[in-house]
Amino acid sequence: MLNLVGREANIALGWAIRRGWVKIEERNGKKTVALSVEDPRKLLDEETEEEKLLKFVSKSEEVSLDDIKSKTSETALNNLKLRGLISEYKKRIWYVEITEEGQKLVERGIPESEKGLSEITPHVIKSGVWKKIGFKKYKVEASGPKIYPGKRHPLREIIDKIRRIFLEMGFKEARGPIVESSFWCFDALFQPQDHPARELADTFYLKGLESKLPERDLVEKVKKTHENGWITGSRGWRYEWKEEIAKKSVLRTHTTAVSARYLQKVSPPSKVFSIGKVYRNEKTDWRRLHEFFQVEGIVVDEEATFRDLLGYLSTFFRKLGFEKIRFRPAYFPYTEISVEPEVYVEERDTWLELGGAGIFRPEVTEPFGIDCPVLAWGLGLERPIMLILGMRDIRDFYKNDLNWIRELPYRILRGV
Repeated sequence: MLNLVGREANIALGWAIRRGWVKIEERNGKKTVALSVEDPRKLLDEETEEEKLLKFVSKSEEVSLDDIKSKTSETALNNLKLRGLISEYKKRIWYVEITEEGQKLVERGIPESEKGLSEITPHVIKSGVWKKIGFKKYKVEASGPKIYPGKRHPLREIIDKIRRIFLEMGFKEARGPIVESSFWCFDALFQPQDHPARELADTFYLKGLESKLPERDLVEKVKKTHENGWITGSRGWRYEWKEEIAKKSVLRTHTTAVSARYLQKVSPPSKVFSIGKVYRNEKTDWRRLHEFFQVEGIVVDEEATFRDLLGYLSTFFRKLGFEKIRFRPAYFPYTEISVEPEVYVEERDTWLELGGAGIFRPEVTEPFGIDCPVLAWGLGLERPIMLILGMRDIRDFYKNDLNWIRELPYRILRGV
């Protein structure tokens, strides 16, 4: 028996225990070391796993890991790596072999046009090998490699085109918040508080977030307009308007909320548009998304007429590249007369509805102190852009398919 003393003894003890040579026992309150083998002298003649591995590796400059694992244990390998006695690294080996086509070329002889160097490198110049071999003939008719320059997403490209169209038509751009109050998204637009579009099935409400209402005078006018028509000449919706419902926060369902906010400070004549994302709780399919872009526009002018509204929309769609445009009667709570613009899609031999438009009702404009016509429209963007690009699924816009963006002809984007 030996008492355990000293750092070297502790290190030696650890190795001896791991190899099963000794064991620790406690006798008379002291820890002692006892042999675990009958004849310890034989241990001096036996090589450890680590010793065998070192000898095996030392016979050559490098040994494959598979060969090492076949000769020794994973524990011995890790022990030597931890002690820095051996190191492990990855080595990649490339093998080259001639193909069947290459062999045929060798057999029939390599034509002169294929002989020679195809590129100039520092080695080619320094070694002078180019003097002996020469260079291949330059083929000006050969196709070069495809180069993909930086390109903006087509959706963003066409949105900017739409922005330029409205600016060319004399409009100013307005912006508004994405998180909006129900007041601006619905109430200010004379949409009753029990309207189906305000249900959870259609609108994303933000739980626990209450929006502030505008100045009290405007709120009271909107309230009276809903309840009894106020001074607008209508009877209103004939219900009790509730302020707490108007304070509910939503992800805006249309950019018309931006137009409603703008009516606070507008003075005729004025032409305003906005482009932004809107959100609706709809089932996603090939033509519908939860979130999408919408373009909104209003014209406030004492001389504005319904014919002007049709003219603005026709001009806009023709500048986008649609030649056949028509308008169908429609109903919206906040416009009268109301229409839905449609464009003809020749490839599908069908008319496609692209939004809604009309003249704001007095119930919308009177609370803001506006007593002249206000032309208004809201149009979805992805669907007409799908037609321009020949797409069949609206979801493809958001798949981030780089190959699709790369292969899309740039002239299509610029030619919109």
